[in-house]
Amino acid sequence: SPMTETIAASPNPDVVCLGVHILDVHARPVADIPEGQGGRLVDQIKLSAAGTAAGTAVDLAALGLRVQTLGCVGTDEVGDFVLDLMARRGIDVSAVQRTPDAQTSATVLPIRPNGDRPSFHVVGANTKYRWSDDDRAVVRRARHLHLGGPDSMGRFLAETASTVLAAARDAGVTTSLDLLGGRPSYMADPLRALFPLVDWLTPNEEQLGNLYGLDDPLASARAAIADGVGGVLVSLGADGALVVTATSVDHVPARVIDVVDTTGCGDALSAGFIAGLLAGEAPVDAARLGITVASIVASGLASDAGLSDRAAIDAARTTLDERAPSRTFA
Repeated sequence: SPMTETIAASPNPDVVCLGVHILDVHARPVADIPEGQGGRLVDQIKLSAAGTAAGTAVDLAALGLRVQTLGCVGTDEVGDFVLDLMARRGIDVSAVQRTPDAQTSATVLPIRPNGDRPSFHVVGANTKYRWSDDDRAVVRRARHLHLGGPDSMGRFLAETASTVLAAARDAGVTTSLDLLGGRPSYMADPLRALFPLVDWLTPNEEQLGNLYGLDDPLASARAAIADGVGGVLVSLGADGALVVTATSVDHVPARVIDVVDTTGCGDALSAGFIAGLLAGEAPVDAARLGITVASIVASGLASDAGLSDRAAIDAARTTLDERAPSRTFA
């Protein structure tokens, strides 16, 4: 489309987000799906660029960083729309690949009145991405590489992800890795094999627990560090997040908000955390920024809700009350 074609390549992006690009279609509130051809009126329907690469990129751009994404979308109108949504937010999508062999990945999300979000998902073009020398050059120009959802990119996980992370490390580019959804156990070994090349792992506790077969997020995080990852930021939902390194454990509480939609909260947590780290903040303070961004997103519909003003995001770090956690971590 004309809009995406006019975006100039960023010579030195702060962050490259490589991975899953999805169009999310949200409707709220949806208490139940009507039978047959019945219908319901809802308060709001919204479309957004989402996924562990695209959604994180949108949030990073709202935080004022220069962002470029790498991945694959279809040659369909859905792909045009996803790229336009991102380009309008100042994200460089000039190197995103297009394929005629699969539709652009998309998800329909009927949001329940309590904020829960069942989903209907098409994997689509995310499995068609192929690493190239041009993409290697993009990564080497960045300060940070966020690998988002390699577990949902088909053969990329086993065949290419380690090459991508090694290219970043060789160039002095810091790295983070996030997962998409709950992964079957057979993906645990190829994922854990990547950890020596990952500075920060940013999953939710269910995803992390699935990798190690453990119910305790702190034990799972320590297992990931034993496998070679530099540090772990674990999303705990309403209980906030854990920041775990080889020498420290910090719990960052969630904030008190009225939850509208939890879509994209993990991406928002990752984005705020990355932004804080790149600004020189200590990991626990970067996690507090991530929690703030995730809280703002949860208070509106879709993965970028409320993230239009960096000053407002910064102000929310001190104005949103902390939520008392339901458990302790030691």
